[in-house]
Amino acid sequence: MNDMDILSKCLAQVRRVAKKSPMYIEKFAGIDTEKLMTKDDFESLPFTTKQDLRDAYPMKMQCVPDEEIVRIHSSSGTTGKPVIMPYSEEDLQDWAVMMERCYRFAGVTEKDRVQITPGFGLWTAGLGFQAGAERLGAMVIPTGAGNTDRQLQLMCDLNASVLIGTSSYGLVIAEEVDKRGLGEQIKLKRGIFGSERWGDKIRERIYKTLGIEFFDIYGLTEIYGPGIAIDCHEHTGMHYFNDFIYCEIIDPNTGKVLADGEEGEIVITTFRKHAAPLIRFRTRDISRIIPGTCPCGSTFPRLDRIVGRSDDMIKIKGTNIFPAQVEAILKKIDGFGSEYRIILETEALRDRMIVEAEVQLGFSGDTEALADQLIRECKSGIGIKVIPNVVPYGSLPRSEKKTQRVTDKRY
Repeated sequence: MNDMDILSKCLAQVRRVAKKSPMYIEKFAGIDTEKLMTKDDFESLPFTTKQDLRDAYPMKMQCVPDEEIVRIHSSSGTTGKPVIMPYSEEDLQDWAVMMERCYRFAGVTEKDRVQITPGFGLWTAGLGFQAGAERLGAMVIPTGAGNTDRQLQLMCDLNASVLIGTSSYGLVIAEEVDKRGLGEQIKLKRGIFGSERWGDKIRERIYKTLGIEFFDIYGLTEIYGPGIAIDCHEHTGMHYFNDFIYCEIIDPNTGKVLADGEEGEIVITTFRKHAAPLIRFRTRDISRIIPGTCPCGSTFPRLDRIVGRSDDMIKIKGTNIFPAQVEAILKKIDGFGSEYRIILETEALRDRMIVEAEVQLGFSGDTEALADQLIRECKSGIGIKVIPNVVPYGSLPRSEKKTQRVTDKRY
């Protein structure tokens, strides 16, 4: 789909929501949407935020009659009012089409057995992955969240070949397989992991144990759910489906639209969605649109790996820090594993930043030397003197969902 077609569909969606969505009728008040014709016109429209959706609770964003709503989902956020998103039958079909594409990009076929470990219910992940796998014709093993003992038993007994989950739970599975000596019984070939940003240390640990090829998948409850983008066998970025969504990259501070190749916040418009379309939704995820065509030959454009969120920035001692910067430093230091957490505290009226980090599995070196190197690298890399706490492998909590990297105890 060319840029002009996409712009035309986006503007048509703008005009539709301005007439049918209570949320957008209010948001676009005073804007003559019928006169919007150009890309500049579109980029002049206000952004939609998660707070807008909370304020529209439960479903003031919907654009179709109640009888056309066949399902609702809710975001997994833990602060403020929940975000409820309604879906029409057409929305669910479109989502299943995108999910099937994701499986095909990952090399999954109807001969595979797909074990789906994310939760089912209001959260979008489980049902989204199931719909795509069933559309593809693969065997679905819908285990859902938790009960690692049962997950491993079914994985072995049913010869699961594809593992679906968060990277955090992929790490849990890998460590349990290692601990229980199940390597010979596991038949996994691929892993599709999403819901959180994950670094190379976690990738290396999962690969070392499970020996699988894994794929980044991207999505948000507000934008269908998982499956709007995935990387391919070239692993040079996540292909997003621009026949369903339009992506912009903006400067998170100014809102200015950035050129392809520049890093900023992903903003998405759902120009095909029926029940609850979103116009210029700020995802808060940081990435860039990769210029050029992927070596795999697909014409779908690519988003780079998500490096963080514009709202997970830490401010300490006047310095802005993202957890991804600390992760990058740990990656450079030989001896650290994949798991870490940042604790912010106040002592004697001064803020301090503690970095707890696990050593690699089997590490037998000098932990004091590791701690000293972490202090030096953080001081030169992010400009902050941190308090290191080097802990044994396996000391930090694992999660079946998203791992909490930052705890702020400051008063």
